[in-house]
Amino acid sequence: MFQLSIEELDKLGAAITTREIKQQPELWLEAFEHYEQQKDAIDTFLEDVLAASNGQPVKVIFTGAGTSEYVGNSIASYLQTKGDREHFLFSSVATTDIVAAPHYYFYPEDTVLLVSFARSGNSPESLAAVDLATQFIDNIFHLSITCAEDGQLAKVAKKQDNHYLLLQPSRSNDAGFAMTGSFSCMMLSALLVFDQSLSDDVKKGYVKTAAKLAETVIEREAELQALVDVDFNRVVYIGSGSLSGLTREAQLKLLELTAGKIVTVFDSSMGFRHGPKSFVNEKTIVIGFVNNHPYVRQYDLDILEEVYEDHIAAKTLALIQGDGSAFSGDAFTFAVHELLPDAYLALPYIVVAQTIALLSSIKVNNLPDTPSATGTVNRVVKGVTIHDYKQ
Repeated sequence: MFQLSIEELDKLGAAITTREIKQQPELWLEAFEHYEQQKDAIDTFLEDVLAASNGQPVKVIFTGAGTSEYVGNSIASYLQTKGDREHFLFSSVATTDIVAAPHYYFYPEDTVLLVSFARSGNSPESLAAVDLATQFIDNIFHLSITCAEDGQLAKVAKKQDNHYLLLQPSRSNDAGFAMTGSFSCMMLSALLVFDQSLSDDVKKGYVKTAAKLAETVIEREAELQALVDVDFNRVVYIGSGSLSGLTREAQLKLLELTAGKIVTVFDSSMGFRHGPKSFVNEKTIVIGFVNNHPYVRQYDLDILEEVYEDHIAAKTLALIQGDGSAFSGDAFTFAVHELLPDAYLALPYIVVAQTIALLSSIKVNNLPDTPSATGTVNRVVKGVTIHDYKQ
């Protein structure tokens, strides 16, 4: 796919999605530049938030819907360890959960920084979550990380003094149906803002390494095509730590781009044994995101070995940076360069999952750029009624 001409990709209905997957390494470097340019302003904003909290920890709630929710799911646990734990408490809650039952998440006595992730910023839930936070919480601040300067969320941010807008590179505003560069850029930008364990020089090195690894995914498309050529109709993604959160986005890409023709399941590596493993049959591919933390890595490899030795799956694949021989089955092994913490390793890993979804969409004769033939699933969600909340 990545070597085909525009004309060939157009015939497959895949030109946009293919381009948008391929350009991500460049976008990550742009996103880092955006962060560097705004770092002083971001730091000032966060200092203002802390000053308003009267010495109490600020609740940082990552929010979004669908893929935008999974941004927060993929980084919250990492930041709860590597962020400024003295001053910030991190969690991830979907806008869809907030809007449906805001009283479960918003409390008037808290100081809250609501971090909204949105590609277009036009989803009704994104705007409603911002409004509800303001309705419930006196000491509320907002950080909107979005890809569309002309979106409604960005317009709202520009009008509010307690609201910081962190725009992503313009090309990250995916034109295709599936979120690809928008997801990875928003995830990276949030890491850059809140990861207090690393200097900016180290962060820049991690971004460059992640970009190099992602470029090798593009170069190694044939290996992933060989995987997709296997006779399968089910896929499982598993992982631990931040990579457990990433499994939700990985499986969603495949589900979306094949319009449900390939069924997907996600779980943590440890949790998979507790029932979901019954999903696996002879037409299932099991893909494990292997963590670089030596303790966590053991559990990721244990379950992959178990599935492989059970001979119950069509294929068991480990995504791993470093020694691929640690797993007896097949491995998609990334060169070391420098070992990435799981939240940063998520960047090249998700490019693998996106590519598998793209190739699978073609395999089932779907159109990756417009995968919902019925039109009942849309790029920006439609048909949502936002009801007034009366306290």
